[in-house]
Amino acid sequence: MTWWPETAGDVDKPRAKEYEYVTEVLDYGWHNTSSPAFNMRLEQAFAEKFGVNYAITHNSGTATMHSCLMAAGIGPGDEVIIPPLTAAATALVVIHQNAVPVFADLDPDTFNINPEAIRELITPRTRAIIPVALYGLSADMDPIMEIAEEHDLVVIEDCAEAFLAEYKGKLAGAIGHMGSFSFQGSKHMTCGDGGIVITDDPDYAQGVRYGMAFGYSTIGAESAPTTAPPREVRQDPNFARHVALGWNYRLAELAAAAALGQLERLDDLVGWRQAVAAGYAEVIGDCDWLRPQKVPEGYVNTYWCYTVLIDTDEITWHQFRDQYVGFGGDPIYGAWRPIYLEPVFSEERFYGRGCPHRCPLYKGTPQQYGKGLCPVTERIQPLLLQFRTNWDRQRAQQQFEALGKTIAYFEGNS
Repeated sequence: MTWWPETAGDVDKPRAKEYEYVTEVLDYGWHNTSSPAFNMRLEQAFAEKFGVNYAITHNSGTATMHSCLMAAGIGPGDEVIIPPLTAAATALVVIHQNAVPVFADLDPDTFNINPEAIRELITPRTRAIIPVALYGLSADMDPIMEIAEEHDLVVIEDCAEAFLAEYKGKLAGAIGHMGSFSFQGSKHMTCGDGGIVITDDPDYAQGVRYGMAFGYSTIGAESAPTTAPPREVRQDPNFARHVALGWNYRLAELAAAAALGQLERLDDLVGWRQAVAAGYAEVIGDCDWLRPQKVPEGYVNTYWCYTVLIDTDEITWHQFRDQYVGFGGDPIYGAWRPIYLEPVFSEERFYGRGCPHRCPLYKGTPQQYGKGLCPVTERIQPLLLQFRTNWDRQRAQQQFEALGKTIAYFEGNS
């Protein structure tokens, strides 16, 4: 097979920088108002990498999106449009602000949110859109940004799965008003868990930073060695600490140190996944009943996973998975259930007294979360096969061989 290009990165190369940076934190020790400034170093390096003015670290990719909503002023009575096929966190952060998630259906080829579906759902209560760059592929951002400008909406890109993905020459995450990334263990770069927000807007940057660290009055838009107020200030009994609502979403210095080491080899980590994805694509070849996620012209997919649709009524998802595992493949992941069909949504297990849908400040018709809401999503979700891309060479080769045998098996028995 020719799947492995010489230029691809290597996830097995020594993690020298991660060890070096973590050791630096351990040698420095634990202090309340000082640090070796790895959060600041990570923020500045990430901002430079993505060509933006500001980056703000968080302890998870869920916290990042929550802080973005806070910075945008989203709250009770507001609606936020999101796709139904993604991790539930994209919707849960909206609920956390007592705002109403509104689900827009997908494009059947890219599996991403459909801009035309967004347009149909705009109401006077719509305040924000959270397009997800699913599986490493950016959403169609030009029409989304046009809709946002037309209706004065905030766009928060959820790029948890799309480090260095490109859309028409622009990096995903740097197109909307704010971009959210995750450092959770399965992502392109990781420190176990964590996340980061990027933006060019100083007001959003400060608002996100307020959300991340208790709304401390000493926090600004810019990165700083520590979020804690200076000792000489905080010791004053008259010091007014909190000027905005905020939480403790700070990223630990140990995690920031590891993430900085990962960031410095992000091109290699992304290149590796793209090379593994190319291996799956080569095996699938001209198979007309496995339809990969479409990558439109001008897009660069960074393949958090390689996803294909079973485009035939003769083979079920479980039949394919069982044969694949039987031929030595690692168990395949199915796509998440549409978020609105999860019990927490379909049974409205939210805040008491019916909020957010029956919040006194919400003037819209309560959303009906149930089957039939997003027909395209409901049709394709049960048929999506998500193949991991973060294998080493040997394990990747095993997956390719199992995939080839599985395709041959079903074609021989058709």
